[in-house]
Amino acid sequence: MLEERKTSALKNAITILVSIAIAGIFLWLALRGLDLDKIEQSLKKANYIWVGFAAVFGVSAYIFRAVRWNLLLEPMGHKISNSNSLWSISFGYLMNLTIPRSGELARSTALYGVEKVPVDKSFGTIILERVIDLVCMLIFLGLTLIFKFEAIYSFYEKSGVKFNPFFIIGIIVGIISSFVVFIKFKERFRKFSLLSKIIDFIDGIIAGLTSVFKLRQKIKFILLTGGIWICYFFASYLVCFSLPETSDFTLADGCFILVVGTLGMIIPASGGIGAFNLAMKFGFTALFISMGKDAVEGGELGLAYSFITLPLQIIIMLVMGLISIPMLAKNRKI
Repeated sequence: MLEERKTSALKNAITILVSIAIAGIFLWLALRGLDLDKIEQSLKKANYIWVGFAAVFGVSAYIFRAVRWNLLLEPMGHKISNSNSLWSISFGYLMNLTIPRSGELARSTALYGVEKVPVDKSFGTIILERVIDLVCMLIFLGLTLIFKFEAIYSFYEKSGVKFNPFFIIGIIVGIISSFVVFIKFKERFRKFSLLSKIIDFIDGIIAGLTSVFKLRQKIKFILLTGGIWICYFFASYLVCFSLPETSDFTLADGCFILVVGTLGMIIPASGGIGAFNLAMKFGFTALFISMGKDAVEGGELGLAYSFITLPLQIIIMLVMGLISIPMLAKNRKI
């Protein structure tokens, strides 16, 4: 047991160090070749009242997500309190600041402590949430392609990302094939004790994924999903008004920034540090090129924007996460 704990601690330490290293590399790439004095001046003259408005929308997204999670768990016979849902989500986001992508499991574990919802079932609903979030991001991407195609193309060229559709198709086919094999032969696999436990866990995840088809309040679910992404949009867009040079950005520009920022946060760097900054540098550069403005100035303003938005997100995660610890401890069921 002691040896397992040491191994687990070593793996966590290595994961944290790797994520910090990734953040450092991306931050170096973001800062390279830009005038840091101009970025500092932009930060000094920013109007932080707009940042405060953005923070309200950032916290509101937590609340909408907590209520929506309750709706997903309800078809499986689990009626949880919105407060416990909120604090479990907040704790999960806090854990993401330490070990990237650890928050999903931490969130399910936290909910089990206060509501006794099986981890596999709640984890399945979290995977479903990620799928729904991907669909919502694709909707914003579609709007951006319609209204800001030149900026998207410039961002694609600037980032150097090469899209291989056959690789993506291969992954999808592999996932579907594995799922079909699992469904067809899972009862045979149950003969083995270890595989039986894995199958039970996967069954729980599937139950969570399929809960969306059993929703009793579908309209409310759709409205909450829309509310979450509207909050995300305004949490990122309103920060543009804090900088004089970007205060004339349109709603279409806001969609573009949201999509680029979301792509930056996907990279497993601690708190999105570095990756988000680089994404904003490229994103604002692309926007300025599409507007016929100076590309270097766009990159500098993109970094200034990221140095406002990213700390705001991290502060919200820290504050909500730290509050969640005593709240979850108080509500914990033995």
